[in-house]
Amino acid sequence: MDAMTSLRVSVPFPAASELRCWKLDEFGELRGLRAALREAIARVPAAAQDDLTDKVAVVATELATNALRHGLPPTEVRLLRQADRLIIDVADHNLEAEPRLAEGRPLGAGGLGLQLTRTFAIDVGWYTTDDAKHVWASFPG
Repeated sequence: MDAMTSLRVSVPFPAASELRCWKLDEFGELRGLRAALREAIARVPAAAQDDLTDKVAVVATELATNALRHGLPPTEVRLLRQADRLIIDVADHNLEAEPRLAEGRPLGAGGLGLQLTRTFAIDVGWYTTDDAKHVWASFPG
């Protein structure tokens, strides 16, 4: 039996500046997102570490996959920075679907994206605006 729990509702880092933004309409665009994200992080001096870059790329891909699968297009992925943090903010336009953590599922049954996000990120949350739902994760940077 799957246990479902909610992510914490929280708007992250309101003073963060946007470093890059990508709009995705289909799963085939995820590979390009990962490559462009790695390139963008490499330009951030304090954040250009392979381990961090890999973790941010995995989380961005997982969150974007969830948005493409469960949300309404377009999916928007933003890389933000505030002080010593990098933030991935992924938005879709399905305001009805609250992001939920699937706990207790066997491997291969899906639902591990948010679990990986919680493992790799310092902090994770979500919020809505008038027209979009955002799931975000922050990293040292």
